[in-house]
Amino acid sequence: MTDDVRNIRIEDYDYPLTDDRIALHPLEDRDKCRLLHWCAGSGISDRVFCELPDLLPADSVLVYNNTRVINARLRFRKGETDEGALIEVFCLEPVTPADYARNFESTHSCSWTCLVGNSKKWKPGLDLTRHLVINGETVVLTARRDTMASPTVVVFEWDNASLTFSDIISAAGEIPIPPYLNRSSEESDNRDYQTVFSRIEGSVAAPTAGLHFTSGLLEEIDRRGVQRREVTLHVGAGTFQPVKSDDIGHHPMHAEFIAVGRRLVEELAEWTKPGAGRRPVIAVGTTSVRTLESLYHIGSLMAAGRWDGEVPQWWPYDQDHPQLAPHEALEAVLNNMEGDTLVADTRLIIAPGYRYNIVDGMVTNFHQPKSTLLLLVSAFIAQAGGDGCEWRRLYDHALADPSYRFLSYGDACLLLKN
Repeated sequence: MTDDVRNIRIEDYDYPLTDDRIALHPLEDRDKCRLLHWCAGSGISDRVFCELPDLLPADSVLVYNNTRVINARLRFRKGETDEGALIEVFCLEPVTPADYARNFESTHSCSWTCLVGNSKKWKPGLDLTRHLVINGETVVLTARRDTMASPTVVVFEWDNASLTFSDIISAAGEIPIPPYLNRSSEESDNRDYQTVFSRIEGSVAAPTAGLHFTSGLLEEIDRRGVQRREVTLHVGAGTFQPVKSDDIGHHPMHAEFIAVGRRLVEELAEWTKPGAGRRPVIAVGTTSVRTLESLYHIGSLMAAGRWDGEVPQWWPYDQDHPQLAPHEALEAVLNNMEGDTLVADTRLIIAPGYRYNIVDGMVTNFHQPKSTLLLLVSAFIAQAGGDGCEWRRLYDHALADPSYRFLSYGDACLLLKN
């Protein structure tokens, strides 16, 4: 199985996406975007996102990602004047402290793995500075890089201990909108590029399927009796990393931080048992999909005595995978959890040939051609009842209708097994 998956040609997951089909801004009313509805055996229908409560199974559970996008892009000028070389520092993940929450709470210094723009102009040992005024407090922010490698570790220091690093980047940084929008960040992106349920800082990209939800829509979902639950996956810049190899076997998946509460793992263990108590689990976005499916593989790794804190990229396809029932894997997680929150990293790649274990449906956007996210969607549709080419029929349907808008600020899909 592993060899079959590794040999998948990314060229087979291409489609013609022109710039005019990429949404540069969201609709003013988030939940008025289009919704392509696909249910196994029932085909495609064109809906509006605000109809989602009517389309969700009445006994389902909606799981969304509560991560919040940080102002991860920081700009410095080399030297003492505004005429110095512009150097851009893009924060990827915390190093010291490595824990996201503790890092954002730091009050004097911290370090991050970063990408550096105009890197050659910034030598190791050279300090870059910015003078800021935050909440009426003056502060000097200093950045120092350790090496010329890319990515590199950047140490940030500031001279006002009343301010946290969260305060610093909120004031000094810019929200990192996707590179394929080909425009600079705007004031409106500070609002538009956050979900209504974002609350845990850490992502450098939004879980964009969640951008369509409004407070009113969530209230309507509650009124329909659909349960809502949260997970956390901090989206890394690797989500935009193109597959450069001819086959996916040579594409390295990036690691992403996930956190899931014990209570939700207990509920999922009950909801995935065969029988009358089985409840459909609908994931909002590919980040929630990866988190939920990673839970299953964490349990299988624990059962096999191979858990080391990270889900390896190819573990689902390994011949030594124990292939537990979903509730058995989740019970293994519960038996091995320490504390009330499971924290892990995942490199899970979901591609055709993958067997979904937790997720019964997903709300997702239209994804870039030749991307791992398109592979994830294709794998779900193929398992749910398609023939391996069904994803292309969905995308062809949307491409044939000029009112459908693509990518982060574009329209959505609701994909259901039944």
